[in-house]
Amino acid sequence: MAGSKLEKKRLRREREIAKWQREKLRPKGKTYLIYMVFIICLVYITDEVASQIGTLMKTEIANDLFAKYGESSVGLLDIVTMLVVPFQALAIVYKPLADRFGRKVFLIINTFGMSLSMLLIFLSDSIIVYVLGACIVQFFIPHDMQVVYIMETAPSKHRARIYSAIKFFANMGVMLIPLLRRLLMHSASEWRNVYLIPAVVGLVTCGVALFFARETDAFIDSRLKYLRMTDEERALDKRNKNTENAQGGVIPALKFAFKHRQLRWLYIVGAIANVGFITTINYQVILSYGYAQSYIDAGTYSSFTDELMNVVSIGPVTTALFMFPVGSAVAQVIMGFISDSRGRKTAAIVTCFNCLLAFIGFSVGAKLAWPPYLVGFLCGACVGSYYSTNDVIIMMIGESAPTNLRSSIMSAEFVVVAAGVVVSYGVSLPLITLLGNSFMGVVAFALTVPGFVGALITMAAKTHDTKGIDLDTVTGAEWD
Repeated sequence: MAGSKLEKKRLRREREIAKWQREKLRPKGKTYLIYMVFIICLVYITDEVASQIGTLMKTEIANDLFAKYGESSVGLLDIVTMLVVPFQALAIVYKPLADRFGRKVFLIINTFGMSLSMLLIFLSDSIIVYVLGACIVQFFIPHDMQVVYIMETAPSKHRARIYSAIKFFANMGVMLIPLLRRLLMHSASEWRNVYLIPAVVGLVTCGVALFFARETDAFIDSRLKYLRMTDEERALDKRNKNTENAQGGVIPALKFAFKHRQLRWLYIVGAIANVGFITTINYQVILSYGYAQSYIDAGTYSSFTDELMNVVSIGPVTTALFMFPVGSAVAQVIMGFISDSRGRKTAAIVTCFNCLLAFIGFSVGAKLAWPPYLVGFLCGACVGSYYSTNDVIIMMIGESAPTNLRSSIMSAEFVVVAAGVVVSYGVSLPLITLLGNSFMGVVAFALTVPGFVGALITMAAKTHDTKGIDLDTVTGAEWD
């Protein structure tokens, strides 16, 4: 019986080796990198839209679902949507499977899942269905398989530039949301209509990726190396608790990361940076209540009313959001070029500074009724710079990890980063629920500043730059 099981195991291994060898030998052609970048752009656009669409319409969603609670609606929505946290936790276990089964299959599954969730929210007729859709999208968004694809496909000396260029187009794709707001949302209560077209575009993208995307060579080489190990070599690794040859998994990834100085401190930097996380999910609220306050200050309205919020939603806020993707995309390009020319750590310093400066600009600008296009650009620059800072951190993590654990280590970061997010929610939600939506800007800024300053100091003191690292040979132990 034991011999039969061993024989079946051997045959499965041989079949898998043959499969990956065939995949590796398939000719790519001179245009492969071009069309692969195109596919990644489509996937990234779907990911960015799925990530941002709920935030870009948060005021409308909150006021519609919690209308009877008035100005505390956003805080209540945030409390209810905390139900997505278990799904985000499941994603941490799910993402490392890409180190075992490959990158392509999860690129497709994730895109399909995000598209399906947007379709579900479009069809939602209650807060229960809305939260279910939000839970599904939050399960798939953290996976970011397109980022792993970029890192393992792009030439090392241009990796950050190519990444930032793709992210530029992905951010510009977010312009679809304000466009659909203008075309399909004639009143604030029609926010669901905006979800339909992005859902359909995402489903089409799945088909494109299914037929044209290829598995990355870095994964194939790493997987073949593992499959060709003898049973004795695997047993020795297990007895010695060696994670160097592990094929994915959160526990092996965490053990490996905390064993090595560079990855350990990058995890900590990510946690500190995300103390200001609340900014990334409430910028549209800051815009809406800032412009609403300007109407009140001008004497047009005496207080925050449903009529005022409807005027703001379909007026200056929608106009401002047209420039949000542009500001975000510009911030991403700045990060990419500085990162490849001056190094990752220099890029993080610049993006942090840009984020804080742009935050002051768009929050004050909304209250002073500056031109919506300018305020929207500054809002996008703020959020884009925030995410760019986190992109630098996750890029350094990926460049400090071996191929066989790269996806798992990038995923396991969220276990540690969750500490910063918990602080962000724990401080902001009670304050906003108590004080009202109009205080969102003050609370968000008070969390973002110490988070970024602390992250920068820690990064400068404890980590090493990863510019120019060869992803095929990096072991993670170079900085110990």
